[in-house]
Amino acid sequence: MNGWPAWPRNSCSKVDLIVTQGGLTAVAAKQATSTIPIVIGLSAGDAVATGLIASLARPGGNITGMTDESVQLSAKRMEILKEAVPKATVIAVVWNANDQGMTLRYREIEKAARILNVEVQALSVREPDDFAVAFSAMTRRRPDAMFLVADPFTIVNRKRVIEFAATHRIPAMYEFRFIVRDGGLISYGPSAEDEFRQAAVYVDRILKGAKPADLPAVQPTRYYLTVNAKTAATLGLTIPPSVLLRADDVVQ
Repeated sequence: MNGWPAWPRNSCSKVDLIVTQGGLTAVAAKQATSTIPIVIGLSAGDAVATGLIASLARPGGNITGMTDESVQLSAKRMEILKEAVPKATVIAVVWNANDQGMTLRYREIEKAARILNVEVQALSVREPDDFAVAFSAMTRRRPDAMFLVADPFTIVNRKRVIEFAATHRIPAMYEFRFIVRDGGLISYGPSAEDEFRQAAVYVDRILKGAKPADLPAVQPTRYYLTVNAKTAATLGLTIPPSVLLRADDVVQ
């Protein structure tokens, strides 16, 4: 599946609240109902830029939850990847083009790449078979590094990406540390566990009478830098001390 199907409207009549994961499910839920409270459980990207909410302070409507700031995050991740792989001049970026939030994030990656004098190899995916197409493109023209933009679709397919990167010895940046623990090289981003805990707090408040429109959307307050030292060794890559010293977690 390239994402999530339209939310059946009759399925919403028997629930008190909807928790979504990622942008496509949030959009589908919002299109399905304007009355049932919706909590974004895992960041759907910039929820304001994608039109899911009106503003951070006053989301409006029936939806609130987690959001992020794609500009600073994209630039920071690119900076860390470039620092970890200083000789990288071509970076492949894989993202779900069906997800507006992830496409906006990709555009910010492009902007950051220009500042860093790095060429982006754009590899959008929409269907599972598109990963094979992306891998073929990287095999024909091997990038110096890779960046996987994380949404539910790409996360489900993360092991394929990790295995390809390992086979072809391509250093890769990810957005969540659990992907690095699965064998990815490096990640910088919020804790998925923290985001779902915050969502649970909002679920509790809403079920006790709070309105989503009155609950400010939440941006992560902490971002974690995680490095997999074993993967680096497998790739034959020496991670600079400047990166390792800043890492919150080094997987051995």
